[in-house]
Formats: sequence, structure tokens, C-alpha cells
Amino acid sequence: MGKIILMRKILITNDDGIDSDGIVRLARAAVEFGEVWVVAPDSERSAMSHGITLRHSIEAWEVDFPVPGVHAYACDGKPADCVRIGVLNIVPGKPDHVFSGINYGYNAATDLQYSATAGAAFEAAFQEIHTIAFSEEACEMHEVTDRYLREIIVELLNKPLGVNQIWNVNFPGCRLAECKGILRDRKVSTDVFYKDRYIETPVSEGRISYMVEGIRNYNALEGTDLKAIFDNYVSVGIATNIS
Repeated sequence: MGKIILMRKILITNDDGIDSDGIVRLARAAVEFGEVWVVAPDSERSAMSHGITLRHSIEAWEVDFPVPGVHAYACDGKPADCVRIGVLNIVPGKPDHVFSGINYGYNAATDLQYSATAGAAFEAAFQEIHTIAFSEEACEMHEVTDRYLREIIVELLNKPLGVNQIWNVNFPGCRLAECKGILRDRKVSTDVFYKDRYIETPVSEGRISYMVEGIRNYNALEGTDLKAIFDNYVSVGIATNIS
């Protein structure tokens, strides 16, 4: 009697919304490796970190998705909510892996604490599921991501992680010819990608509007994720949630 091979199940989510280009490209790559389920926000939910919905219900509904064979659901909750209902209610049994992304914008350095891409990935880690988060520069340059995405999935899919850990991958937004390759074992930088300040605007008597404005930082320590992407390398490393 032949050996029964069970197809692995991959749950994909993001924080840019189910209609984003990045999640579609990730799903196209993932179908080679298993049965793919998508549960993602119905619109953008960036910078929500690991927030979940507790005081009211959330809804999810099946939607058409441009990748054949993918089971896709939109959700009106946060990215971490999408992982929770995907793992606990939607995917039959339990997913073997969670992929979060491909995020539009880097998730590196101190930005990880705000990132809902990382927050969703850490929720999956809390659920004891092997997880990879993918991000790229917020631009329309996808040459490096398209070249290295499959290779990195193959490399990391069965590579073990510790408790509350995720693989965190960032693709530089340069031309493929300018990319210097992959740097592994990158530490999460303690530098900032943007140095924030708030612009004040009086709106009425006693009330002031504050709008954040980020000033791009171009300096980072050697060996870190931020330094890797600044130097046009793909950054691969482990991020740990210690909260």
C-alpha cells in the first residue's frame, strides 16, 4: 500500500488588504507548496501592530481571488483577527504555515513594533504555527522580490523557529542588477527607518491637529536588517516577540 502524503496547508494574510498586489503575488508563489487559504482585511489596516477585536464581533466572507485554487476570505477585523479566525475557524484542522505579506513597505528595525504584518505573524507564532513575514520597499519595483521569493520560501519553509519567533524577510526596492544577494541571520536593528515628528495645525479655539511626518534615516549598524536593505541586499532574520 502506497504512502499517504498529506498536503500542507498555508494560511496567508496581510495588512494592506485582500485586494493588494502583494498578497496576490505571495499566494501565486505559495500554491506550489500546499493548499492555500487567504484570510485578509477587507481594506488597509497598516500600523495596527498585534491588536485584536474584543468588544464586538467581526465578520468574514468568501471572495473571488485571482489565483486559481485559493480559498479566500475578506474580514472586517484587524490582521491578527484574520489569523485567529483563520487558524481557529476557517482553515480545516490547522494550517501548517502562515505567510504574512508581501507588505508594501519595509518591516524592519523599530518599525516591527507597529507593523500589523509582523503583528499577524506573531499571532500565528503564538498559535504555534511556523510563520514567515515578507516585506518590500513601498515602490513598484518588484524585480528582486520576484527573483528571490520562491528561493526563500524553499529555504525557510521547514527551517525551525523558537517560541514566539518568526522569520522576517525584507526585499530591497532596487533593480535586480543592483541587488547584491541575500544576507541571512540579520538582527533586528535598534535604529529607526523614519525619525518621526508631528506638524501642528490649529483647527479651532483650543484644538490643534497633529500630523505625523517621517524623516528618512539612512544609517544603520552592520549585521542588521536595516543595514542589509540600505545596501541592496535581501534581509533574512528571526524576530522575537518578547511582549
